[in-house]
Amino acid sequence: MMMQERTHKDAEGAILFDAEASPQVGRDWFAPDYWRERGALRTQAGGRGGVAIVATPVGECVLRHYRRGGLVAALMGDRYLWTGADRTRPFAEFRLLAEIARLELPGPAVVAARYRRHGPYYTADLITRRIADAQTLAECLAAGRLDGELAEEVGALVARFHRDGVWHADLNAHNVLVAPGALYLIDFDRGRMRIPATAWQQANLQRLRRSLLKLGATADGEAAFEKNVWQPLLHRYGRTLAP
Repeated sequence: MMMQERTHKDAEGAILFDAEASPQVGRDWFAPDYWRERGALRTQAGGRGGVAIVATPVGECVLRHYRRGGLVAALMGDRYLWTGADRTRPFAEFRLLAEIARLELPGPAVVAARYRRHGPYYTADLITRRIADAQTLAECLAAGRLDGELAEEVGALVARFHRDGVWHADLNAHNVLVAPGALYLIDFDRGRMRIPATAWQQANLQRLRRSLLKLGATADGEAAFEKNVWQPLLHRYGRTLAP
């Protein structure tokens, strides 16, 4: 189904939404308390993103509040410098996810995005459809489920995105979802379309590798990780990337 992009502006900012998913998306959709009062807030996780799972009229969705990470978080928190609506983080991610859907790549289906102006700054939120019964690759690793077969599937997944020129700004084990019968990439904040090139593709892969190592993927030794996980991943990646 083709997306019908609509924008609703108000005194606070603007909402960008898919009219095919819902003909109207109001500011209440971005307030966890609104869903909590209706018994529709199932879980609310901590962490930098401030993620909430909400039962909306279009189905179960993920509501994510944008928040900075790193050293700048202490100074800026959840504020971003205003440089125009189309350059806001949520609007950029909304449109990238729409393009990912058009390319028939396995990413989260986007529902709506919002920014709110605060003088020279803005705050932001994004709503996507929840991917049911999924675990992160990090969780699979912790549970001892990251074997050669799963590693190959991850390699194929990443290659599909790279082949079509989709660059993920933070390719790590927390942003790979493993669901029954399919794998997905999520959290495309700061991601963008790029001309396929070996340099950025390999840098993306190395980011994923560092994430796995940081999470303890070499618990059985570096040689075992290379043989049983990383080489199968690279092998399938190369096969999938090739024209």
